[in-house]
Amino acid sequence: MVRIIDRRFDSKNKSAVNRQRFIRRFKKQIRRAVSDAIRDRSIRDLDNGEHISIPARDLSEPHFQHGQGGVREQVFSGNDQFSSGDLIGRPPGGGGGGRGSGKASKDGESEDDFVFHLSREEFLDIFFDDLALPNLVRTQLARITDYKTQRAGHSADGSPANINIVRSMRGALGRRLALGSPFAARLRELQQTLDELIARHGEDSPEAAEVRDEIGRLRAKIEAIPFIDSFDLRYNNRIKVPKPTTQAVMFCVMDVSGSMDEGKKATGKRFFMLLYLFLIRTYEHIDVVFIRHHTVAKEVDEEEFFHSRESGGTVVSSALELMESVIRERYSSGEWNIYGAQASDGDNWDNDSPICRDLLDKGVLPWCQYFAYIEITPGEPQNLWREYEKLVAAHSNFAMQRIDDPAQIYPVFRELFKKSLA
Repeated sequence: MVRIIDRRFDSKNKSAVNRQRFIRRFKKQIRRAVSDAIRDRSIRDLDNGEHISIPARDLSEPHFQHGQGGVREQVFSGNDQFSSGDLIGRPPGGGGGGRGSGKASKDGESEDDFVFHLSREEFLDIFFDDLALPNLVRTQLARITDYKTQRAGHSADGSPANINIVRSMRGALGRRLALGSPFAARLRELQQTLDELIARHGEDSPEAAEVRDEIGRLRAKIEAIPFIDSFDLRYNNRIKVPKPTTQAVMFCVMDVSGSMDEGKKATGKRFFMLLYLFLIRTYEHIDVVFIRHHTVAKEVDEEEFFHSRESGGTVVSSALELMESVIRERYSSGEWNIYGAQASDGDNWDNDSPICRDLLDKGVLPWCQYFAYIEITPGEPQNLWREYEKLVAAHSNFAMQRIDDPAQIYPVFRELFKKSLA
């Protein structure tokens, strides 16, 4: 008989462990379902969980069983259609589909797809799994030094919450054996002497009684050894070690001029909300600078950036000038990874577009690890796009993408921030 025993470690929180194991095993199918689910999401439910389904055929499990072995013949009762040696064909027709598609049939059978609920955290982890800020390097330790806790052996003092029971009991057992060993050896000798005296003089002899008293005193000494002493206690020792972190800042620049109608603004907001969600989830220490502009650029907070209804004319260069000014004032020390993302419909005052190109070329891109320009328009590329195109060949840290409709937000976002294979 074959016995297979699974000796892998399993924690007390078995449900969570098994859930993570399931997600890792079927990550390819789950990621495909997440990509399909997120296409139709609105800004409000961008970071919610999701019910996804995995085809039943992908959930097949390997299993072991005992084969019959040898050549066997079996006769089934009630068979009036086949003889020995006939090949049995597949049943005609098809079974009901897992999704309830197709026509009804009285023959066949199948399994429904496995429906699995991803929590908000699991959903976003899978969606952002293969994304990263390009060219991110650790230029210097962050202003606030991070520490991570790690095990560093055991100590003789510490918090009761950190007591190591196994190590403490092992020490107590060793101490009891060491202290009681001389008494135990003497006890064995006395017991042998008592047996000889009883055999020679009888059980009630004075010599036997004297030996019994000494045996009693030795046993009392052994029992007086404490089962566990404060000297035996050992505590898990944990120390904090510095953890290098990366400083980064992302500039979010959005055009809110009159040419950006509500549809374009909603698309731009959705893109930046996805970017913001990606940044705060993936990087613990990162600054985000929000800049809105029409004829005048203004640095705003997150609430105003996503919800303000202010509008006006179009002078894109005002935003780039403000961005360069903020970089020089706050992030010019060489300790920062600087990133930028600009969203506009590309409709700019004609005389201002060449100024924007020069500002980006000489004032912004030299500071940046990566800068992405998003043009939101269903028509032909606008004058700002044509000016920015002249920079692509000269700057490897500059990328341009166009979004015609909201369905393209996620593919464009993933294209801009996909992890480098290098």
